[in-house]
Amino acid sequence: MAKAIAVTDTQTTPQWRQQPERFWTFLKEVRSELHKVVTPSRKEVQATTTVVIITVFLFAGYFWLVDAVFNRMMQTLLAWLTH
Repeated sequence: MAKAIAVTDTQTTPQWRQQPERFWTFLKEVRSELHKVVTPSRKEVQATTTVVIITVFLFAGYFWLVDAVFNRMMQTLLAWLTH
C-alpha cells in the first residue's frame, strides 16, 4: 500500500521538475564526500611509490623469465619438428 502511494507520488510530479532538486542533492553529497578526503603525507607517498617500483621490476623479471623459457621451448620444438 505504501509502495503504491510512493509510486503515484513520483508519477504525479513531472520528471523535468525533479532534475534540479536531484542535481543540488548530488552536489551536496559530493561536497560532503570531499570533506572526507585526506591528502597522504610525503612519507606515505614515498613508501607506496617504492612498493610500486619494486613490484614493477619483480613482475618484469618474472615475465622476462617466463618469456625466455617459452621461447627456448618453442625453438627446441620447431627445431625438432623441422628435422
